[in-house]
Amino acid sequence: MVTQDTSKQRSFPKPEFTDAEAGAVTFPSSESRSFNYFSPKKKRATIYEDVTVDVQPDTDRYLSQGWIYAFQNGPGGYPVDWTGLKSTDWHRFRDPNEEWEKTIYHNNSNVVRQIQQNLENAKKAGAYSGWSRGWTQFVERHVGAWMHAENGLGMHVFVAAQRSGPTNMINTAIAVNSAHKMRFAQDLALYNLDLGESIENFDGSMHRDVWHSDPVWQPVREVVENLTAVEDWAEALFATNIVFESLVGVLFRSYLVMQIAARNGDYVTPTLIGTGENDYERDLRYTRELFTMLTGDLEHSTANKRLLQEWVNKWAPRCSRAAHELQPIWSQPQEKVVMFNDSWSAAVDGFRSVLAEFDLEEPKEMAK
Repeated sequence: MVTQDTSKQRSFPKPEFTDAEAGAVTFPSSESRSFNYFSPKKKRATIYEDVTVDVQPDTDRYLSQGWIYAFQNGPGGYPVDWTGLKSTDWHRFRDPNEEWEKTIYHNNSNVVRQIQQNLENAKKAGAYSGWSRGWTQFVERHVGAWMHAENGLGMHVFVAAQRSGPTNMINTAIAVNSAHKMRFAQDLALYNLDLGESIENFDGSMHRDVWHSDPVWQPVREVVENLTAVEDWAEALFATNIVFESLVGVLFRSYLVMQIAARNGDYVTPTLIGTGENDYERDLRYTRELFTMLTGDLEHSTANKRLLQEWVNKWAPRCSRAAHELQPIWSQPQEKVVMFNDSWSAAVDGFRSVLAEFDLEEPKEMAK
């Protein structure tokens, strides 16, 4: 049996405190449980601000020795010149939706739960049995094709842009925007699978052929693919959420599908498309807030408006052409309750309203 020798005393180095360790220094707010290194938008900081503001480092605020890392043969950190727009204080922006980790999961889980319940109830009630063949073809071709636009924007526009903004508040809002787009595209894909199981002769692969080769969709596809190639993150955001969504996205989702589905015996598709429209309303809210801040900047307002007008002039005619090339699908459903010209007028009115907020003008090149 082994016995322990207790006569030996082990020696350990004793810690020496220098008062340089974290938490050693006391100052007026040492006992405070709230952050006060930034100015809240309102009287008191919200949880959103506590967990979002200044999470992303900034050499102008805290990194006095410059960036501790850099891209190969390029700038370090989060350069403000990754966009042509300028601001006297990028950190003024606050997302009016106040999106942070908890709200992202909470809001999206609610949407997914709602969609799943609607689809389950639709299958139990045999809601698809009343669809005409014409409407079924419309959904399999055109509603299905729209998932590619949503996925392309979410995956290749907003995912890229969300890394490039100069503050965490901006990048978080754009990241949520990308999550909305990709979730909605997935919702459309799962809906397509459900319809393939529930409707006889429903072609669940037709949407790919339509997106790749149907002439009416090629201008839309061209605009989406061109948006993915934009390097300026603010231009990508503006061109997508302000121009493309106003003139093409809302036109298709709200002023076509949402208007005519019920008249064709379909009460299910509008509940799905409606979630995409709700996502866009939230994303438009933060986009308006950001560009209103930039067009109202005390120092850079004039230059920012000039650049934004160039972007409007560049992208609006392309989106107008894409929208007009979609005109033939307005006449495909059996029950036609809305004319293309009426839908287009409503979309353009919304676009003009947003431009007016930024003191911008509709380009003359847009098709009437």
